[in-house]
Amino acid sequence: MKRSLSGSPLVNQDRNVAGKMSQNGTTDRILTLDSMNPSIKKVEYAVRGPIVTRAVEMEKELKQGVKKPFTEVIKANIGDAHAMGQKPITFLRQVSALCAYPELLNDNKFPEDAKQKAVRVLQACGGQSIGSYSASQGIEIIRQDVAKYIEKRDGGIPSSADDIYLSTGASDSIVTMLKLLVAGEGACRTGVLIPIPQYPLYSAALAELRAVQVNYFLDEENCWALDIKELRRSLEEARKHCNPKVLCIINPGNPTGQVQSRKCIEDVIRFAAEEKLFLMADEVYQDNVYAKGCAFHSFKKVLFEMGPKYSDVVELASFHSTSKGFMGECGFRGGYMEVVNMDLAVKAQLTKLVSVRLCPPVTGQVVLDVVVNPPQPGDPSYKQFVAEKQVVLGDLAEKARLTEEILNQAPGIRCNPVQGAMYSFPRIHIPERAVRLAKEEGQAPDMFFCMKLLEETGICVVPGSGFGQREGTHHFRMTILPPIDKLKVVLECLKDFHQHSPTSTPRIGAGLSFLKAEQRLLRECAPQTPRFPHFASHTSCTQTVETAAGLGRCGPSDVPGPPF
Repeated sequence: MKRSLSGSPLVNQDRNVAGKMSQNGTTDRILTLDSMNPSIKKVEYAVRGPIVTRAVEMEKELKQGVKKPFTEVIKANIGDAHAMGQKPITFLRQVSALCAYPELLNDNKFPEDAKQKAVRVLQACGGQSIGSYSASQGIEIIRQDVAKYIEKRDGGIPSSADDIYLSTGASDSIVTMLKLLVAGEGACRTGVLIPIPQYPLYSAALAELRAVQVNYFLDEENCWALDIKELRRSLEEARKHCNPKVLCIINPGNPTGQVQSRKCIEDVIRFAAEEKLFLMADEVYQDNVYAKGCAFHSFKKVLFEMGPKYSDVVELASFHSTSKGFMGECGFRGGYMEVVNMDLAVKAQLTKLVSVRLCPPVTGQVVLDVVVNPPQPGDPSYKQFVAEKQVVLGDLAEKARLTEEILNQAPGIRCNPVQGAMYSFPRIHIPERAVRLAKEEGQAPDMFFCMKLLEETGICVVPGSGFGQREGTHHFRMTILPPIDKLKVVLECLKDFHQHSPTSTPRIGAGLSFLKAEQRLLRECAPQTPRFPHFASHTSCTQTVETAAGLGRCGPSDVPGPPF
């Protein structure tokens, strides 16, 4: 199937099929590719794109007994902690269980502090049941707890429950805010500055809303730092064809794993004030900071510490979620947005907008309340809660270190330090030969790389083209969430694949005979010492040999110099 350069399938728009009459021959279809909302066709979300679709197909094939050179598909494409084996935080699940089935309040197996928290939440619910709707903005006592959490996090800077909007994860509130901000037509259409690489929620939402996406590039040579000069370049260029009025920041970064310095945040706030830009701060990874010398600084805290010149003027919406951090409760869909300096009339419109969808999931609100109001010293569950939290964050820090260390051992791969969040975004060298092969298949080169990686190793990662990248560079995003033992397997497998794949710098010179390559690789792939521990067998050794040797497809002209 032909695919777009981002790797998405190209729809075969056969007009005769699209407009085909129903079996009774009386009417055409009302909804066709021609008649549907054209903005939807522009929406792409690489994290769950064609790579993942193929990974799901391969899982089914394995269950059906189809022989492959691996026993499982490892989905390193998405930040889904529990799917990767992370254990839930006990206290969080205890409170959720008690709220979902209040009969358990009579069970002595549950600690008293969990019962007290559950009763408090249930008493705030209609009919004392989480099966009832909540207020559209969220349960009031939970919004109050969120405000107290923010005040404590930010060193006492005031926060009001009236400025808190609970949401279906952070994504829902991000899209809601963009809906408020996007307006105008033609050259007056709202422009939204987003980082490149970016989390594809932003580009997808902007496409759906018909906003103008304004890219600013993060500095890969400086650990993906944000450069104000680049922001200014992007803004000035955008003003020639749209009305840029929104600046989106992701900190810690997704997919790039950087943690912005306080100075950088101050510079961004000054820039937003000078240029009259609305700030959107995506801070869902604020608990995920690993690198020495790095610390999370909330935009709100820095804004208010800069004084009234900025704190009275800059409009800000910041976002947090229960899906990331140490909790990783993606399925509960809990999150919140805090708005700062929002016009009261606009705030009324925001409240109206969220009320159309009635309320965010109450189960997600319960989880959020545990996150922002956890057990305190002296509570029965405190020690266990803190211990479980520290284990998760400690493991993530070690995984971040391992990812950088192992990937940087592979020629042709360069991985910046994973300072925070849950991902690495390594740069890969793809030779011109492989670029040509990718174009022949209608794929971006990194999509070609990732698809070959999946088919040959069972490892599912996301091509960098789905996040945006500078022209001429190639990347992939992978999560650091798998258990450490499995992560080591994934990283070593990635190293090996990149060294032997036709998508990579050839490791075997053109003059090396196929026989020598076969002998070397058969030693590496001997069944008693499997190359990849999750491989079931090595019936594909010959294929691997052929891949590594290139079978004459890679001549001397394909062997490049240093990749970077």
